[in-house]
Amino acid sequence: MRDRLYRVSDRLHEGRTVAVRGNEIAHVVSAWLAELGADSPLADDLERAVRVGDWAAARTVGDQLSVYVAVIAA
Repeated sequence: MRDRLYRVSDRLHEGRTVAVRGNEIAHVVSAWLAELGADSPLADDLERAVRVGDWAAARTVGDQLSVYVAVIAA
């Protein structure tokens, strides 16, 4: 079975969007945070929420991290 692909968009930097598998979300978001000199366990929380399909939690955590996540392929 193929893993889903997700579009992760950085809402602080227009045009910065990547397509990643679910298990790569935290890594990407953590790298973006590191560029800003920040670190947060919320990146892992976001990945977990997306992977289990808890979109309400994903939206809340994404808002806190200034990122948007959407499914692009199943």
